[in-house]
This record gives sequence, structure tokens and C-alpha cells, in this order.
Amino acid sequence: MSNLKKLAGQTAVYGLSTIAGRFLNYLLVPIYTRVFSQVEYGINSEFYAYISFFNIIITHGMETAFFRYAEKENSKQVFANSLISVLGVSSIFALIFIGFGSQIANFIGYGDHPEYIYYSVGILCFDSLCAIPFALLRQQNKPLRFALIKNLNILVNILLNIYFLVIGPYVQSKHGIILPLYYPELGISNVFLANLIASLVTLIPLMKELSGITLGFDYAQWQGMIKYAIPMVWVGLAGMVNETLSRAILRYVWPDPEQAKAMNGIFSANYKLSIIITLFIQAYKFAAEPFFFAHSKTTEKRDLYANVMNYFLWICLFVFLLVMLFLDYFKLFIDEKFREGLTIVPILLFANIFLGVYYNVSIWYKLTDQTKKGSIISAIGAVITIGLNLLWIPKFGYVGCAWATFVCYFTMMVIGYLWGQKYYPVPYNLQRALLYLITTLAFYFLATLLDSHAVLPTLFNNLFKGGLLGLFILLGYFQERKSAHSILGSNEN
Repeated sequence: MSNLKKLAGQTAVYGLSTIAGRFLNYLLVPIYTRVFSQVEYGINSEFYAYISFFNIIITHGMETAFFRYAEKENSKQVFANSLISVLGVSSIFALIFIGFGSQIANFIGYGDHPEYIYYSVGILCFDSLCAIPFALLRQQNKPLRFALIKNLNILVNILLNIYFLVIGPYVQSKHGIILPLYYPELGISNVFLANLIASLVTLIPLMKELSGITLGFDYAQWQGMIKYAIPMVWVGLAGMVNETLSRAILRYVWPDPEQAKAMNGIFSANYKLSIIITLFIQAYKFAAEPFFFAHSKTTEKRDLYANVMNYFLWICLFVFLLVMLFLDYFKLFIDEKFREGLTIVPILLFANIFLGVYYNVSIWYKLTDQTKKGSIISAIGAVITIGLNLLWIPKFGYVGCAWATFVCYFTMMVIGYLWGQKYYPVPYNLQRALLYLITTLAFYFLATLLDSHAVLPTLFNNLFKGGLLGLFILLGYFQERKSAHSILGSNEN
């Protein structure tokens, strides 16, 4: 139980900081969806999809390799190898994409805006330099320092966005004054510029960690690390295909490219409404990966992993209910012109829950050094994503993107579980998972039925929905209390 409390505590620290920072960042969505058109927001989302994809290549699995090797070898040297490796790849990437930026912009249809390429490359390179120092802070169990620096990045980014998109235009329109560093002609490039400056600022407090590069490079040790890491690159690339491909290719698959940019904006804006689940999963993942490695040698590890899953699923399904029962309030975060896509929100919420469960049930391939099998699962997901997007986007537009994401993550979750039970059996409580799932769907459909027939006035309808959430909390409390007592009893024996 103490181990569960430790994981919960670290998840809370990572989570509170991530949620606080990302929630502030989330508040930019109402600005973006009101300042930008559907097309402009679609372009913004498309380039951030590219950034996410190439970030996997630049970091090339070194974060996970660092966690694995730091547990059994000289952690300082492992850190130096990881950092130098990432620095080398990012330097090559920068030389190629900056040197041929104009040609690349022309190739993807943005020849009038090569600055999109340059800003994106800058963000990628500076963020990659921060990745390994952040991994070091996680490995050293320093969530507070991690959180403070992460939130510095977010805060600077938010303030600059407000300055470029709200204050600058307001002062110009009211007083005819153009503020310093504000360039009206940049348009959506202001978002990239704000992010680039924030990434640069983040490097400053990480200089202490970055100084570890002075230890030099141990080629023999790096060979083992890169052998472990390369399959993780394929895992990461396939995972990013699953997560961002739809936003990157929608413009190429839908018959009307301009309309596709608008659809991309609608899809991306509504994806933001699943932010609470994605925030929780992100915070959980920060804490869980080093936690799972740290307890991989304990005798009760498999029972521990199973009980972690119970809590995780309970919380995720609670968040699903929270968002869907009160969607009329959550939808206010995006401008009205984007709300035609609200139908995809429950699909994306469940898709992200499946992804979170997959993170839990697939830990086996990292613990057993079978990362190639992890890459196979991700590759299967990528094939499903590519195939379904190509099949469904021409027919259903962004709704097809949502269902492709749903099917992909569900399939990965099932394969990860079945394969994991073969190579690293964990006694997951499927009956309890099914109980939570059925209860969630029953409450959701009941609330939807009442909404569609307007049975209750708004106040009483909200009270009824709040009551459903309360019942779900009680269900989880009594179920997990039994589990906790069982763990404590076995410890006493």
C-alpha cells in the first residue's frame, strides 16, 4: 500500500503541476478558436502534428534507455551518453531542415510561409535538449523541480501568446501603436514564435543538468543503449502516427484541401475537450514509468501493477462521465464555429482511455527487455490508423479520424494485454474493469436520454448528473477499499 501511496503522491505532484500548467495552456484554446479561423487553427494543428512526430526521431528512445540503464550502470555516464546522442541527432536534423527549409515548405504546400518550417525546427531542437534533463529529474525523484521548470515553459508560452494575440492587436487597434516584438503580419506564426522563446527560456534553469555532458561519451555503453532504444523509436513513431497522423494527412486525403484545413481545425479543437483525461494520463505516465522500473524486482510487483490498473481505470472513467455529463459547459471553451464537431468527443475520450490502459498492460515488454515486441504492437496500430484514415476520411471527414483513433487504441490495448499475459502475467481484475465500464455507459446513456427528452429543468438535471458522479465515486471507493484491505492483510501475514 505504501508503494501505491508513493505512486499516487508522485502522480499528484506531476499531475497538479501538469494540470495547473496545462489548464492555463488550455485557456489558450478559447483565444485560438476566437482569434483564428477554422483554416488557420487547422494549419496550426497540422504543424504541431509534424513537431510531435519528428520529436520522436530526435530523442530516438533515449529517455526510456536512460531509465533502463540508469538502474544497473553508472547513471551519470548513462545520462551523458543520452544527452550527447540527442544533441548529435538534433544538430543533423537542424542542418538539413534549415538548409532546405524553402524547398520543404514548397513540397508540403506552404511555399509562401517557409517560416513555419524554421520556427518548428527551432522548437524541436530546443525541446529535445530539454528531454533528457527532464528524464534525469524524474529518475532522481525530483518532481517539484521538474514541475517548476515545466511550468516555467508553459507560463512563458501563455504570456507571450496573450501578448501577441490579444494585447498587441488591442493596443494597435485602439491606439495605433505597435508594441515591441509584436509583428501583426506574422499571423499564426506568433504562436510558433511564443513557443520557440519559451523553449529557449526553459534551457536556462536546466543548465545544472546539462553540465553532465562534460563527462564525455562512452561508446561501448552507448551501443547497448541504442540497441535497446531503437525499437522504442519505432514504438514512438508508430504511436505518433496513431496520435497525429489524421491531422497531418487530412489535407491530402479530403478532396478539397482548403475545406480539409477547416475540418482539421474543428477536429483539433474538439480533441481539446478530452484534455482532462490526457492531462491525467500524461501526469500518470511521468510517475508510472520510473515507478514500474523501480519495483520490478520486488516480490509483490505483479499484484501491485494489477491494483494500480484498478485505480487508473476508475479515475479515467470518472473523468469521462464528468466531461460527457457536463459537456454543455465544457464546450464553452471552444468558439461556436467549432462546436459542430462535438459528436466526436465521447469517441476520443474513450480512445484516450484505451491508450492509457495500454500504457499499463504493455509495461511488460520494457521490464523484460522485449522492446521489439512493443514496436510490433505499435506498428499494428499504425497500420490500422493509416488504413482506416485513408478509408474513412474521404467518406466521413474528421469523424472518420476519430473512429480510426478509437479502433487503433482499442486494438493495441487488447493485443498488449493478451501478449503481456503470455510473457509477463499480471492478475488484472477484468471483472472489476467490466463493472466500472458497464456502470459508466449506463450512467452516460441515462443522462443522454434525459437530455434528449428534456425531462428535468436544468438545475435538477445538473443535480441528477452530479448524483450519478457521486454514485460512481462511491462504487470505486468501496471496490478499491476492499483491494487496499486485501493488500494490507497480505502484508501483515
